[in-house]
Amino acid sequence: QLQASGGGLVQPGGSLRLACAGSGGTFSGLAVAWFRQAPGKEREFVTSISWGGTITDYADSVKGRFTISRDNAKATVYLQMNSLKPEDTAVYYCAAAYYRNNAVQPSDYDIWGQGTLVTVSS
Repeated sequence: QLQASGGGLVQPGGSLRLACAGSGGTFSGLAVAWFRQAPGKEREFVTSISWGGTITDYADSVKGRFTISRDNAKATVYLQMNSLKPEDTAVYYCAAAYYRNNAVQPSDYDIWGQGTLVTVSS
């Protein structure tokens, strides 16, 4: 099971930190990704991190603003989001799967958490 949290309302330019907690050994050996889905749009890849945390990948739209990290002892993956823009508004989902190179499609992931809503608005 994956549990995403940390969403909320933030002004443009602000920051939020999302967390994705795994239970029952869900994270063991798995890569974790964040996706997001805005109203009326398809779910899109945001970022991913390998089990050991040494390999990360970011969508061009968030590079330099978002940072993914993980604490395997706590079975938690974090998404630090800085310099938020209105176009970052979406429901954010975390997902897990065994690592594969260039896994940026929702179908590449087997385990999903519920989403957490991020709204960037003044």
